Amino acid sequence: MNKQMLTYLMSMVIATLLAISHSAAAQQFRLEDITPLDRQYIDQQHQRIDDLARINIGAQLKGDRSHDLRVMQRLLDQGLITKDDRVTLQAIGIVMGALLKKEYGLNWVVYTDAVGRSRALQVPGIDEFIFPATQVSRRAEVGIKVSITKVYQELQQAVAEIKKKPILFKGNERESTI
Repeated sequence: MNKQMLTYLMSMVIATLLAISHSAAAQQFRLEDITPLDRQYIDQQHQRIDDLARINIGAQLKGDRSHDLRVMQRLLDQGLITKDDRVTLQAIGIVMGALLKKEYGLNWVVYTDAVGRSRALQVPGIDEFIFPATQVSRRAEVGIKVSITKVYQELQQAVAEIKKKPILFKGNERESTI
């Protein structure tokens, strides 16, 4: 198996593991609205990437998907973020999350389970989540050359799959069939 195929397969495995679905076998979790501190953290992470881009490559984040994905790819390709810089790698994930939120009408939430507390994106009304903050860092930390566009497309696909699932109405509540 060639290196490119192995990298692709590893990326798919990671993406699958990180796109957690609420199912009968899923762990118990607690869901909360993001707090003002979470909002501040998200804003700071976005600013971290914007500042890095402005200072090092003379570009800025604009909230435009194509442009921002190219800017973040340049930061990685030019070695301005190392695989050991988890905070900045996760900041890239936060920026991707903001783009997904804007594009698909998702909500930032705090997802807490046995593993810990995470900021996640939720499709409104469905207990299924994506975790964009860790999408880039988990790949980079194990030496995979990250394609920002490919990661974003995988997240888009995860959102599309979640949105395809039928919704059951239970009283005044909407509930996923899974």
